[in-house]
Amino acid sequence: MFRLIRKIIKLVLGLIGVAIILLGSFLVFASFTTLKVKDVEKMEIKGNSEASINSVNEIKILSWNIGYGSLDEKADFYMDGGKEVIAKSKETVNDNISTIIDKIEDINPDIMFVQEIDIDSKRSHHINELSLFEEAFSDDSYQHSYACNFKAGFIPIPLYQMMGKVEAGIITYSKYGLKDSTRVQLPIPFKWPINLMNLKRCLLVNRVKIEGNEKELVLINLHLEAYSSEEGKTKQLEQLMSLMQEEYDKGKYVIAGGDFNQTFSSIDYAKYPKLNDWVCPVIDASKYDDFTFLMDDGTPTCRSLYKPYFDSDKTNHQYYMIDGFIASKNIDVKSLETVNLDFKNSDHNPVVMSFKLL
Repeated sequence: MFRLIRKIIKLVLGLIGVAIILLGSFLVFASFTTLKVKDVEKMEIKGNSEASINSVNEIKILSWNIGYGSLDEKADFYMDGGKEVIAKSKETVNDNISTIIDKIEDINPDIMFVQEIDIDSKRSHHINELSLFEEAFSDDSYQHSYACNFKAGFIPIPLYQMMGKVEAGIITYSKYGLKDSTRVQLPIPFKWPINLMNLKRCLLVNRVKIEGNEKELVLINLHLEAYSSEEGKTKQLEQLMSLMQEEYDKGKYVIAGGDFNQTFSSIDYAKYPKLNDWVCPVIDASKYDDFTFLMDDGTPTCRSLYKPYFDSDKTNHQYYMIDGFIASKNIDVKSLETVNLDFKNSDHNPVVMSFKLL
Protein backbone atom coordinates (compact mmCIF):
# COMPACT_ATOMS: atom_id res chain seq x y z
CA MET A 1 0.00 0.00 0.00
CA PHE A 2 2.77 2.45 1.00
CA ARG A 3 4.74 1.53 -2.14
CA LEU A 4 1.71 2.38 -4.27
CA ILE A 5 1.30 5.73 -2.50
CA ARG A 6 5.02 6.51 -3.01
CA LYS A 7 4.72 5.68 -6.71
CA ILE A 8 1.70 7.94 -7.07
CA ILE A 9 3.50 10.76 -5.25
CA LYS A 10 6.56 10.34 -7.48
CA LEU A 11 4.37 10.35 -10.57
CA VAL A 12 2.55 13.50 -9.48
CA LEU A 13 5.81 15.25 -8.58
CA GLY A 14 7.29 14.17 -11.89
CA LEU A 15 4.34 15.59 -13.82
CA ILE A 16 4.57 18.83 -11.86
CA GLY A 17 8.31 18.99 -12.60
CA VAL A 18 7.70 18.45 -16.34
CA ALA A 19 5.00 21.15 -16.31
CA ILE A 20 7.36 23.61 -14.60
CA ILE A 21 10.13 22.85 -17.11
CA LEU A 22 7.75 23.29 -20.06
CA LEU A 23 6.36 26.53 -18.66
CA GLY A 24 9.84 27.85 -17.92
CA SER A 25 11.04 26.92 -21.41
CA PHE A 26 8.04 28.67 -22.98
CA LEU A 27 8.62 31.84 -20.96
CA VAL A 28 12.28 31.88 -22.02
CA PHE A 29 11.21 31.42 -25.66
CA ALA A 30 8.56 34.15 -25.30
CA SER A 31 11.13 36.52 -23.77
CA PHE A 32 13.50 36.04 -26.69
CA THR A 33 10.85 36.37 -29.40
CA THR A 34 8.77 39.27 -28.06
CA LEU A 35 9.17 42.77 -29.49
CA LYS A 36 12.09 44.62 -27.90
CA VAL A 37 11.23 48.30 -27.57
CA LYS A 38 12.98 51.59 -26.89
CA ASP A 39 11.34 54.78 -25.69
CA VAL A 40 12.24 56.48 -28.98
CA GLU A 41 13.64 54.80 -32.07
CA LYS A 42 14.42 56.05 -35.57
CA MET A 43 12.53 54.27 -38.35
CA GLU A 44 13.66 53.71 -41.94
CA ILE A 45 12.06 55.87 -44.61
CA LYS A 46 11.59 54.21 -48.01
CA GLY A 47 10.62 55.76 -51.34
CA ASN A 48 11.72 58.61 -53.56
CA SER A 49 8.95 61.21 -53.37
CA GLU A 50 10.41 64.64 -52.56
CA ALA A 51 7.36 66.87 -53.03
CA SER A 52 6.88 69.61 -50.45
CA ILE A 53 3.76 71.15 -48.92
CA ASN A 54 2.79 74.80 -49.23
CA SER A 55 -0.12 76.80 -47.87
CA VAL A 56 -1.97 76.52 -51.20
CA ASN A 57 -2.21 72.73 -51.09
CA GLU A 58 -5.46 71.10 -50.04
CA ILE A 59 -4.25 67.81 -48.61
CA LYS A 60 -6.23 64.58 -48.38
CA ILE A 61 -5.39 62.21 -45.53
CA LEU A 62 -6.82 58.72 -44.95
CA SER A 63 -6.78 56.51 -41.87
CA TRP A 64 -7.78 52.85 -42.02
CA ASN A 65 -7.45 49.92 -39.66
CA ILE A 66 -7.40 47.10 -42.23
CA GLY A 67 -7.95 44.27 -39.72
CA TYR A 68 -4.83 42.45 -40.98
CA GLY A 69 -6.77 41.44 -44.09
CA SER A 70 -8.68 38.87 -42.08
CA LEU A 71 -11.58 40.58 -40.30
CA ASP A 72 -13.99 40.87 -43.21
CA GLU A 73 -17.78 40.68 -43.26
CA LYS A 74 -17.77 36.92 -42.66
CA ALA A 75 -15.45 37.07 -39.65
CA ASP A 76 -15.95 37.16 -35.92
CA PHE A 77 -13.19 37.28 -33.28
CA TYR A 78 -12.83 35.49 -29.96
CA MET A 79 -11.82 38.58 -27.95
CA ASP A 80 -15.02 40.35 -29.03
CA GLY A 81 -17.20 37.40 -28.06
CA GLY A 82 -16.95 35.46 -31.32
CA LYS A 83 -15.02 32.25 -31.97
CA GLU A 84 -12.57 32.79 -34.82
CA VAL A 85 -8.86 33.45 -34.41
CA ILE A 86 -7.34 32.75 -37.82
CA ALA A 87 -8.53 33.88 -41.25
CA LYS A 88 -10.47 31.27 -43.16
CA SER A 89 -7.86 30.89 -45.91
CA LYS A 90 -4.88 32.49 -47.66
CA GLU A 91 -7.18 33.37 -50.51
CA THR A 92 -9.44 35.28 -48.12
CA VAL A 93 -6.53 37.39 -46.86
CA ASN A 94 -5.13 38.06 -50.33
CA ASP A 95 -8.57 39.01 -51.67
CA ASN A 96 -9.21 41.39 -48.77
CA ILE A 97 -5.81 43.09 -49.04
CA SER A 98 -6.18 43.40 -52.83
CA THR A 99 -9.61 45.03 -52.47
CA ILE A 100 -8.39 47.34 -49.67
CA ILE A 101 -5.51 48.50 -51.87
CA ASP A 102 -7.93 49.09 -54.76
CA LYS A 103 -10.18 51.19 -52.51
CA ILE A 104 -7.22 53.29 -51.32
CA GLU A 105 -6.13 53.85 -54.91
CA ASP A 106 -9.68 55.01 -55.74
CA ILE A 107 -9.62 57.49 -52.84
CA ASN A 108 -6.09 58.57 -53.83
CA PRO A 109 -4.96 60.15 -50.55
CA ASP A 110 -1.87 62.33 -50.27
CA ILE A 111 -1.15 60.84 -46.84
CA MET A 112 -2.37 57.59 -45.34
CA PHE A 113 -2.22 56.02 -41.90
CA VAL A 114 -2.72 52.25 -41.94
CA GLN A 115 -3.10 50.12 -38.80
CA GLU A 116 -3.05 46.33 -38.25
CA ILE A 117 -0.86 45.36 -41.17
CA ASP A 118 0.64 41.88 -40.73
CA ILE A 119 4.17 40.92 -41.71
CA ASP A 120 4.37 37.29 -40.61
CA SER A 121 1.43 36.04 -38.57
CA LYS A 122 -0.38 32.73 -38.32
CA ARG A 123 -3.70 34.59 -38.04
CA SER A 124 -3.27 35.89 -41.62
CA HIS A 125 -1.55 32.75 -42.97
CA HIS A 126 1.91 34.36 -42.81
CA ILE A 127 1.21 36.67 -45.76
CA ASN A 128 3.52 39.69 -45.85
CA GLU A 129 0.92 42.40 -46.25
CA LEU A 130 3.50 45.16 -46.01
CA SER A 131 5.21 43.89 -49.14
CA LEU A 132 1.84 43.87 -50.95
CA PHE A 133 1.38 47.54 -50.02
CA GLU A 134 4.93 48.35 -51.13
CA GLU A 135 4.29 46.71 -54.49
CA ALA A 136 1.04 48.64 -54.95
CA PHE A 137 2.22 52.11 -53.94
CA SER A 138 5.32 52.84 -55.96
CA ASP A 139 8.46 54.39 -54.50
CA ASP A 140 8.20 57.23 -57.04
CA SER A 141 4.76 58.34 -55.80
CA TYR A 142 5.07 57.89 -52.03
CA GLN A 143 7.49 57.68 -49.18
CA HIS A 144 6.65 55.44 -46.26
CA SER A 145 7.80 54.19 -42.90
CA TYR A 146 6.71 51.24 -40.77
CA ALA A 147 6.71 50.62 -37.01
CA CYS A 148 6.13 47.24 -35.39
CA ASN A 149 3.76 47.19 -32.42
CA PHE A 150 3.05 43.47 -32.05
CA LYS A 151 5.56 40.64 -32.15
CA ALA A 152 5.35 37.31 -30.35
CA GLY A 153 6.92 33.96 -31.19
CA PHE A 154 3.85 32.05 -30.06
CA ILE A 155 0.56 33.02 -28.39
CA PRO A 156 -1.01 29.94 -26.75
CA ILE A 157 -4.58 31.23 -26.55
CA PRO A 158 -7.36 30.46 -27.08
CA LEU A 159 -6.70 26.77 -26.42
CA TYR A 160 -9.09 25.55 -29.12
CA GLN A 161 -7.22 27.45 -31.89
CA MET A 162 -4.01 29.04 -30.65
CA MET A 163 -3.05 32.31 -32.29
CA GLY A 164 0.58 31.25 -32.67
CA LYS A 165 3.16 33.59 -34.17
CA VAL A 166 2.31 37.26 -34.70
CA GLU A 167 4.24 40.13 -36.24
CA ALA A 168 2.35 43.30 -37.17
CA GLY A 169 2.43 47.07 -37.05
CA ILE A 170 1.38 50.42 -38.48
CA ILE A 171 2.52 52.18 -41.63
CA THR A 172 2.43 55.79 -42.87
CA TYR A 173 2.52 56.73 -46.56
CA SER A 174 3.04 60.26 -47.87
CA LYS A 175 3.26 61.81 -51.34
CA TYR A 176 5.26 64.56 -49.63
CA GLY A 177 8.86 63.97 -48.66
CA LEU A 178 9.34 62.66 -45.13
CA LYS A 179 12.31 64.28 -43.41
CA ASP A 180 12.21 62.14 -40.30
CA SER A 181 10.46 59.06 -38.89
CA THR A 182 10.36 58.02 -35.24
CA ARG A 183 8.71 55.23 -33.28
CA VAL A 184 7.61 56.52 -29.85
CA GLN A 185 6.74 53.82 -27.33
CA LEU A 186 3.48 54.26 -25.41
CA PRO A 187 2.95 53.05 -21.83
CA ILE A 188 2.42 49.27 -21.70
CA PRO A 189 -0.46 48.48 -19.32
CA PHE A 190 0.24 44.75 -19.06
CA LYS A 191 2.59 43.14 -16.56
CA TRP A 192 5.02 40.25 -17.06
CA PRO A 193 4.47 37.61 -18.42
CA ILE A 194 1.28 38.80 -20.20
CA ASN A 195 3.21 41.66 -21.82
CA LEU A 196 5.41 39.13 -23.62
CA MET A 197 2.43 38.13 -25.77
CA ASN A 198 0.57 41.42 -26.09
CA LEU A 199 0.79 44.54 -28.22
CA LYS A 200 3.39 47.16 -27.42
CA ARG A 201 1.51 50.08 -28.84
CA CYS A 202 3.36 53.08 -30.20
CA LEU A 203 3.13 56.34 -32.11
CA LEU A 204 4.68 56.51 -35.57
CA VAL A 205 5.78 60.14 -35.91
CA ASN A 206 6.76 61.53 -39.31
CA ARG A 207 7.69 65.09 -40.26
CA VAL A 208 7.08 66.83 -43.58
CA LYS A 209 8.82 70.04 -44.67
CA ILE A 210 6.73 73.12 -45.41
CA GLU A 211 7.81 75.01 -48.52
CA GLY A 212 9.17 78.47 -47.87
CA ASN A 213 9.54 78.37 -44.08
CA GLU A 214 10.99 76.43 -41.19
CA LYS A 215 7.70 74.94 -40.02
CA GLU A 216 6.84 71.27 -40.25
CA LEU A 217 3.72 69.15 -40.54
CA VAL A 218 3.97 66.52 -37.81
CA LEU A 219 2.06 63.32 -38.68
CA ILE A 220 1.24 60.89 -35.87
CA ASN A 221 -0.14 57.47 -36.80
CA LEU A 222 -1.59 55.51 -33.87
CA HIS A 223 -3.51 52.49 -32.68
CA LEU A 224 -4.33 52.92 -29.00
CA GLU A 225 -5.17 50.33 -26.37
CA ALA A 226 -8.40 48.36 -26.61
CA TYR A 227 -8.52 45.70 -23.92
CA SER A 228 -6.61 47.16 -20.97
CA SER A 229 -7.87 49.02 -17.91
CA GLU A 230 -9.05 52.62 -18.10
CA GLU A 231 -5.78 53.66 -16.45
CA GLY A 232 -3.79 52.15 -19.33
CA LYS A 233 -5.88 54.00 -21.93
CA THR A 234 -5.56 57.27 -19.99
CA LYS A 235 -1.77 57.07 -19.79
CA GLN A 236 -1.47 56.48 -23.53
CA LEU A 237 -3.78 59.40 -24.30
CA GLU A 238 -1.84 61.67 -21.94
CA GLN A 239 1.43 60.85 -23.70
CA LEU A 240 -0.13 61.47 -27.12
CA MET A 241 -1.59 64.85 -26.13
CA SER A 242 1.61 65.91 -24.38
CA LEU A 243 3.59 65.24 -27.57
CA MET A 244 1.04 67.08 -29.72
CA GLN A 245 1.02 70.07 -27.36
CA GLU A 246 4.81 70.21 -27.33
CA GLU A 247 4.99 70.26 -31.13
CA TYR A 248 2.17 72.80 -31.46
CA ASP A 249 3.83 75.12 -28.93
CA LYS A 250 6.89 75.11 -31.21
CA GLY A 251 4.73 76.44 -34.05
CA LYS A 252 4.31 73.10 -35.85
CA TYR A 253 1.22 71.83 -37.63
CA VAL A 254 0.14 68.59 -35.96
CA ILE A 255 -2.24 65.81 -37.01
CA ALA A 256 -2.76 62.55 -35.12
CA GLY A 257 -4.96 59.91 -36.65
CA GLY A 258 -5.86 56.27 -36.47
CA ASP A 259 -7.77 53.82 -34.35
CA PHE A 260 -8.21 55.45 -30.94
CA ASN A 261 -10.32 52.59 -29.53
CA GLN A 262 -12.17 55.48 -27.87
CA THR A 263 -14.76 57.93 -29.09
CA PHE A 264 -14.74 61.72 -28.84
CA SER A 265 -17.11 63.81 -26.72
CA SER A 266 -17.49 66.13 -29.72
CA ILE A 267 -19.64 63.62 -31.66
CA ASP A 268 -23.06 62.08 -31.11
CA TYR A 269 -22.03 58.60 -29.98
CA ALA A 270 -25.57 57.98 -28.68
CA LYS A 271 -26.41 57.00 -32.26
CA TYR A 272 -24.65 53.70 -31.59
CA PRO A 273 -26.18 52.20 -28.43
CA LYS A 274 -24.39 49.53 -26.39
CA LEU A 275 -25.50 46.02 -27.39
CA ASN A 276 -22.60 43.91 -26.10
CA ASP A 277 -20.10 43.86 -23.25
CA TRP A 278 -17.35 46.22 -24.46
CA VAL A 279 -17.84 49.79 -23.27
CA CYS A 280 -16.34 52.42 -25.58
CA PRO A 281 -14.49 55.04 -23.49
CA VAL A 282 -15.04 58.73 -24.26
CA ILE A 283 -12.24 61.28 -24.67
CA ASP A 284 -13.26 64.68 -23.31
CA ALA A 285 -12.34 66.97 -26.22
CA SER A 286 -13.14 70.10 -24.19
CA LYS A 287 -9.96 69.60 -22.13
CA TYR A 288 -7.70 70.41 -25.10
CA ASP A 289 -8.13 74.00 -26.27
CA ASP A 290 -5.48 73.93 -29.00
CA PHE A 291 -6.86 70.91 -30.86
CA THR A 292 -9.93 69.86 -32.83
CA PHE A 293 -11.24 66.31 -32.37
CA LEU A 294 -12.66 64.95 -35.61
CA MET A 295 -14.94 61.99 -36.22
CA ASP A 296 -17.73 61.72 -38.78
CA ASP A 297 -20.63 60.28 -36.79
CA GLY A 298 -22.82 59.93 -39.86
CA THR A 299 -21.41 56.45 -40.47
CA PRO A 300 -19.87 54.07 -37.91
CA THR A 301 -16.14 53.58 -38.27
CA CYS A 302 -16.07 50.12 -36.68
CA ARG A 303 -18.26 47.10 -36.04
CA SER A 304 -18.00 44.59 -33.23
CA LEU A 305 -16.70 41.14 -34.13
CA TYR A 306 -18.98 39.32 -31.70
CA LYS A 307 -20.71 37.78 -34.72
CA PRO A 308 -20.28 37.76 -38.52
CA TYR A 309 -21.73 40.71 -40.39
CA PHE A 310 -22.82 39.49 -43.82
CA ASP A 311 -25.64 37.28 -42.53
CA SER A 312 -26.61 39.29 -39.43
CA ASP A 313 -29.42 41.73 -38.79
CA LYS A 314 -27.49 44.90 -39.61
CA THR A 315 -30.03 47.06 -37.82
CA ASN A 316 -29.19 45.17 -34.62
CA HIS A 317 -25.40 45.03 -34.81
CA GLN A 318 -22.92 46.68 -32.44
CA TYR A 319 -21.21 49.68 -34.05
CA TYR A 320 -18.61 52.13 -32.75
CA MET A 321 -17.10 55.51 -33.57
CA ILE A 322 -13.41 55.02 -32.73
CA ASP A 323 -11.43 56.10 -35.82
CA GLY A 324 -10.63 59.71 -36.65
CA PHE A 325 -8.18 62.57 -36.33
CA ILE A 326 -6.99 65.22 -33.90
CA ALA A 327 -5.73 68.41 -35.60
CA SER A 328 -4.01 71.46 -34.16
CA LYS A 329 -5.90 74.76 -34.43
CA ASN A 330 -3.57 76.07 -37.14
CA ILE A 331 -5.03 73.48 -39.53
CA ASP A 332 -8.13 74.34 -41.54
CA VAL A 333 -10.27 71.21 -41.97
CA LYS A 334 -12.23 71.38 -45.22
CA SER A 335 -14.05 68.03 -45.13
CA LEU A 336 -14.33 64.84 -43.11
CA GLU A 337 -15.98 61.59 -44.20
CA THR A 338 -16.24 58.02 -43.03
CA VAL A 339 -16.29 56.08 -46.30
CA ASN A 340 -19.08 53.53 -45.95
CA LEU A 341 -17.71 50.25 -47.32
CA ASP A 342 -20.14 48.22 -45.21
CA PHE A 343 -17.27 46.36 -43.50
CA LYS A 344 -16.85 44.04 -46.46
CA ASN A 345 -13.05 43.62 -46.18
CA SER A 346 -12.27 44.95 -42.71
CA ASP A 347 -14.08 45.51 -39.42
CA HIS A 348 -13.27 49.23 -39.86
CA ASN A 349 -14.33 51.77 -42.46
CA PRO A 350 -11.70 54.23 -43.72
CA VAL A 351 -11.90 57.86 -42.60
CA VAL A 352 -10.84 60.60 -45.04
CA MET A 353 -10.15 64.25 -44.23
CA SER A 354 -9.12 67.18 -46.41
CA PHE A 355 -7.33 70.15 -44.91
CA LYS A 356 -5.13 73.20 -45.56
CA LEU A 357 -2.44 74.81 -43.45
CA LEU A 358 -3.24 78.25 -42.05
